[in-house]
Amino acid sequence: MTTPPLEPPPAGPRRLRLLSYNVRSLRDDRRALARVIRACAPDVVCIQESPRYWRPEGQAAWLARSTGTAVLAGGGRTAAGPLLLGRPGAVRLLGVYDRLLPKTRGLHARGFATALLRLPDSAPFSLTSCHLSLDADERYGQFELLLDQLRITEHGIVAGDFNEHPDGPGWRLLASRLQDGHPTAPWGGEFTSVPERPYQRIDAVFATPGTTVLGCGVPHGLPGVTDSDLRAATDHLPVLAVLELPAGRGPSG
Repeated sequence: MTTPPLEPPPAGPRRLRLLSYNVRSLRDDRRALARVIRACAPDVVCIQESPRYWRPEGQAAWLARSTGTAVLAGGGRTAAGPLLLGRPGAVRLLGVYDRLLPKTRGLHARGFATALLRLPDSAPFSLTSCHLSLDADERYGQFELLLDQLRITEHGIVAGDFNEHPDGPGWRLLASRLQDGHPTAPWGGEFTSVPERPYQRIDAVFATPGTTVLGCGVPHGLPGVTDSDLRAATDHLPVLAVLELPAGRGPSG
């Protein structure tokens, strides 16, 4: 099923186009992945499962080059997989706040890739990419740590693979404090798994109150985003969101 494309937001210095995408360690069709990201034309990209064991910095750099972006935060050892990319000139990087999370013995290391950013004329905001645990107890603790991570500044955005459905306890905790992008301003597809497992929404974009969500969903039908590329790129579908950040109180330079 296709849907009308998400129209580019009207010109404005506080509009942010964000893509969240689990890339499964770049094990699938890398060229298809790069085509999908480029077609979505994001200002920032929240990556999950960036390669973290074999040349993680080099692989993150390859992904950035292939998508016309630059590495902002995360990747490899500093965040255990999550990565932030940004289109040059789109955002100003004010600081990096990557965080490795407490690890349960026998489970994967997890972390947050977090940057403090600013758009022209916007207030500073934090951006976090996350990939939460498959273990329910550990995952709930990570949802709580996401809320703690938002204390960096007043305004924040969290995007990622939450490994939980919207009726789960951790998701409900986050949605009680933040705006869940798709139900707030639904656009495109809801479910973020590949067509073989289509009825799951485990990837999402959340934003603090005061940020306006203009549209959020899987970019089916977006020009340049083909079903064949979506199937070949990875085992998740991307989530595209357009948000308007609150105005700043002083010069952004």
